[in-house]
Amino acid sequence: MIQVLAQFDPQTFTLSYLVWDEKTLDALIIDPVLDYDSASGKISCESLVKLETEAKEKSLNIQAILETHAHADHLSSSQYLKKTYPSAVLAISERIKTVQATFKPIFNLTELKTDGSQFDLLLKDNQVISFGSIKVKVLPTPGHTPACASFLIADNLFVGDSMFMPDYGTGRCDFPAGSAKDLYQSIQKVMYALPDTTKIFVGHDYQPGGRALAFQTTVKEAKEQNIQLKSSTSEKEFLEFRIQRDQQLSAPKLLLPSIQVNIDAGHLPEAETNGKSYLKIPLS
Repeated sequence: MIQVLAQFDPQTFTLSYLVWDEKTLDALIIDPVLDYDSASGKISCESLVKLETEAKEKSLNIQAILETHAHADHLSSSQYLKKTYPSAVLAISERIKTVQATFKPIFNLTELKTDGSQFDLLLKDNQVISFGSIKVKVLPTPGHTPACASFLIADNLFVGDSMFMPDYGTGRCDFPAGSAKDLYQSIQKVMYALPDTTKIFVGHDYQPGGRALAFQTTVKEAKEQNIQLKSSTSEKEFLEFRIQRDQQLSAPKLLLPSIQVNIDAGHLPEAETNGKSYLKIPLS
């Protein structure tokens, strides 16, 4: 039996997940957060420690750390987690190479490799892979970014930023190489093709209207109730809405630091001669 524990980071509205087999205690961590204060540049590990504490209390064997995509709204704590779990495999879709190649010139990251080699494992579309006793199917769900993948574990689907709770809709598609058309196809042809009872776990919850935190829905509920993309929504309707909506959105607060860290598998920049690391902020 697969168990799921959600951890919410209120600073970035991000959901990270601890997923485990209650029989073998093999476990995965999906989309872990590194706490970062942009005003001071201070990094802390409060979110990370909570995950580690839960894993320790449950005596879990962390087999892998999975990233649904290179996040644009928080830094990944994957490299910090690997210090605690050195044998855990850090994995992401092989399409991360497209994202790396897209952002390398934007930040002038001359030393950045764009072959995905910073990650332990690059996942192929529709691959079924086992981490210990946990079997994961990698579903390609690009649109929000080209490298977005959703992870199907038993009847649980972890969708990252592709889709949110039905009262909030879908992920934005205006980042470089994003595509509203691709997102439409990802949701309609991939997610909505799954059994109605499949549970969907979202990557963010912005609690519209001040409602309580919610992070789990079902394929049936999403098809019938998602305010932006129901199963009955035409591609034309969605593209018109999503493109217009994205033009009105501000950039995520942590976009610039997040992208350059996360496309490098959560590695912080190398320390300079004074022992400090520096992030690059391009001016325009």
